[in-house]
Amino acid sequence: MTYSGDVTPGGPPAVRELDRLTITKVSVGPMDNNAYLLRCNGTGEQVLIDAANEAPRLLELIADAGLRAVVTTHQHMDHWVGLEEVVAKTGARVLVHADDADGLPIEAETLAEGDTVPVGDCSLEVIHIKGHTPGSVALLYRDPAGGPHLFTGDSLFPGGVGNTDQDPERFATLIDDVEHKLFDRLPDETWFYPGHGRDSTIGAERPHLAEWRSRGW
Repeated sequence: MTYSGDVTPGGPPAVRELDRLTITKVSVGPMDNNAYLLRCNGTGEQVLIDAANEAPRLLELIADAGLRAVVTTHQHMDHWVGLEEVVAKTGARVLVHADDADGLPIEAETLAEGDTVPVGDCSLEVIHIKGHTPGSVALLYRDPAGGPHLFTGDSLFPGGVGNTDQDPERFATLIDDVEHKLFDRLPDETWFYPGHGRDSTIGAERPHLAEWRSRGW
């Protein structure tokens, strides 16, 4: 089946097979959170982005292949409800940006701008996006056989940036980081995977940047 990125709470996962990496997207919990299981096709090593909820479902996806790490995109509780149980059952490393580490329920290794997170023979680049929370991150995978793939947490969605609680300063920080660190750097074919809801591409959203900035959310 062609990957669309459309998943529903309690529904089946969507699986995308890239040349070197397999991406499995599933919606979990009452807030329709997306969790992403990444598996290196060469080594079988796996990394989970956001153990958001429903730990038993996530553990079923992880199965006997094990889990190297869980990356939490930001400190908001709906993105780590399943974290403690997943880590307890798998022994995975816990990774989060240093500025959001205090918001997690367990100790974590800290990330910074420009760090890389290995997934077997593949790697994710850490991009620090301030505004939704102080330590929100996006994770960039550059597919050698195709366009980039970007996991944006709650910093970027189809139709706009993440919630900043109507704080003009936080919004300005977020829209600046999203524009300069993502849209200015990445080509239109970049596919991005948000923390809730449907996927999109940088090219589909690029024409609306000025509109987002003008409306202030």
